[in-house]
Amino acid sequence: MSAEADGHDAEFREFMLGRWPSLVRFAYGLTGDRGHAEDLAQTALAKAYASWSRVRRADDPDAYVRRILINANHGRFRKRRVTEHDWDQLPEPAVADATGDLDQRTALVAALMELPPKQRAVVVLRYWDGLTENQAAAILGCSVGNVKSQASRAMAKLRTSAQFQDGSLSW
Repeated sequence: MSAEADGHDAEFREFMLGRWPSLVRFAYGLTGDRGHAEDLAQTALAKAYASWSRVRRADDPDAYVRRILINANHGRFRKRRVTEHDWDQLPEPAVADATGDLDQRTALVAALMELPPKQRAVVVLRYWDGLTENQAAAILGCSVGNVKSQASRAMAKLRTSAQFQDGSLSW
């Protein structure tokens, strides 16, 4: 790692340690839940780290990171939106056997662990978390083209993975 990168890392580390308590308090005010607040603060700091050069050049880096936190909080609601239905009569709940889902999840995680870390991160960000190529690139601190090529290579490896070949997983 270069001296400049070490300097940026040290600068970010100092920023992060100094802002953590206030970010958690701010996030707690938005969510009302300590666990969600810590998750949001961590997410905001991870995104700030991915674009640290831009954050540190901002007029007010604290405001920039708080905006990231607010956006992450809004994203939390967008992903979990549930529609309500008015029912005269509630349907009988179906009891499903979830063991098949667990087996598939275990096989999927095993297939992901076979990927190199960068490819694994791209797959998780793009296809598990549902982020766009631009968002994944910002988080990973690389170009959109790099995200596309890493995703393509990862998907090719997953297609030849033993978990897909033995029928444990299917597309």
